[in-house]
Amino acid sequence: MGAPTSLPAWAALARHRETLAGVHMRDLFAGDGERFRRLSLARGDFLLDYSKNRITAETMRLLANLAREAGVQRRRDAMFAGECINVSENRAVLHVALRAPADRPIRLDGTDVMGEVESVRQRMRRFADMVRAGKRTGATGRKFADVVNIGIGGSDLGPAMVCEALAPFRAGGPNPRFVSNIDGAALRDVFAACRPETSLFIVASKTFTTLETLTNAHSARRWVADALGEEAAGKHFVALSTNLDAVRAFGIDPDEMFPFWDWVGGRYSLWSAIGLSIAIAVGADNFAALLDGARDMDDHFREAPLEANMPAILGMLSVWYGNFWDAHTHAVLPYDQRLARFAAFLQQMEMESNGKSVTEGGAPVAWQTGPVLFGEPGTNGQHAFYQLIHQGTRLIPADFIGAARSQSPLGKHHQLLAANLFAQTEALMRGKTAAEVRAELAARGMSGAALEAAVPHRVFSGSRPSNTILYRALDPFTLGRLIALYEHKTFVEGTIWGIDSFDQWGVELGKQLAGTIAAELDGSKPPAAHDSSTRGLIDRFREWR
Repeated sequence: MGAPTSLPAWAALARHRETLAGVHMRDLFAGDGERFRRLSLARGDFLLDYSKNRITAETMRLLANLAREAGVQRRRDAMFAGECINVSENRAVLHVALRAPADRPIRLDGTDVMGEVESVRQRMRRFADMVRAGKRTGATGRKFADVVNIGIGGSDLGPAMVCEALAPFRAGGPNPRFVSNIDGAALRDVFAACRPETSLFIVASKTFTTLETLTNAHSARRWVADALGEEAAGKHFVALSTNLDAVRAFGIDPDEMFPFWDWVGGRYSLWSAIGLSIAIAVGADNFAALLDGARDMDDHFREAPLEANMPAILGMLSVWYGNFWDAHTHAVLPYDQRLARFAAFLQQMEMESNGKSVTEGGAPVAWQTGPVLFGEPGTNGQHAFYQLIHQGTRLIPADFIGAARSQSPLGKHHQLLAANLFAQTEALMRGKTAAEVRAELAARGMSGAALEAAVPHRVFSGSRPSNTILYRALDPFTLGRLIALYEHKTFVEGTIWGIDSFDQWGVELGKQLAGTIAAELDGSKPPAAHDSSTRGLIDRFREWR
């Protein structure tokens, strides 16, 4: 595909955007009593309301045309068919196979991958059941009280987020803990909270060479071995990897190595063996329900027309604001404390996927790609950064996420939480005019110069866009739907922008330089040539040590 800016639909959208420049969202609602019905979409007890956007039916028609012209449907079908769409690494992208039913063939180079996928799923189920039942124990025969996942990036963010989101579903399972940062404080905190004889460590590294993960894993093994002996340490470790020799050399039983494949990107891998910590924490049945929810969204994404397709709509709206309204950021605001890590998870999902400045063909892009994503659970964010969203100079589209039923009901807490969610989306849409502010202040007894001086500070422009995702309750099936929704949204964005959403070469340069500098810091290698700043920092670090 050529530049998206050269497509007829792109030019049509640019013209259309000018017709909406002076149209306020409150007028769009006032002029259409059916706006919510027309611009919302439900799949069972999962609802997307996108009516509070600076759009009309014509906008959505033009955006769907852009998606078609950019090849979203064709590339989507190629992904599900196992074709090589990760062009820079010459790989297929088949995380959808990880949650597909075993009897639905998905082929890679002519071979159905579902037999391997199902084999690993069953091994995960058996192992998770044994750990939870106390049949797989450590060297002393005691049941595991803590399961510590050692990984980084997608081997940490996804499982950590899911385990927190589904905490009420643990039903007596061991405590899931996560270590990713190479900062020793992270592992020290685990040592302080756990006991070696009742701790199981999951080492998650496809190559079993990841610097941060292996450094943490070796330190954890030393902690166990110091307490229980070298021979005992292996009973407290399993591996998620494909490097059998390295796993065996570490002291892990090869029968307790759970593989995954190079067609699974790290940020899409929680559905694979990387999800073993999830299966142990919440049980294999709940892990299966998580997969079922993702598969349900896969089916919707694959089958629904673009105009009635939740991931496509979110992706198209992201392009609409980023490329036609000059929005550079996007807020994800879950009104659900259990989703406290969801925005961090999505930061990797979207920013690692679509933080690209060249096309699939290697040409520089001349259009904006991935936005900066941020977020916090409500109502915390309301007392932090919502001020910028409401009255700042930047346009910041936002996704609000909430449940009709609380996982943790307590008095009127959930009703008040939901009231804040709905109020924020209404306030962002409506705003408050100077006339409304004057009337409000006058009713309070203010008048004259004091009233006029106060007015500008209390005016809200409104017409600030938001989507609302509302579901009945946050359970494993719903969470699977929610995650897959954003996976496919990210796919739609990248396809329209003409970039490869499935590589991440941008993380490699820092890794390479870190390896060189680490040897310089401990004196095992002479200093290499660096810029004056880097050399000065290295020298000062060594001096202060």
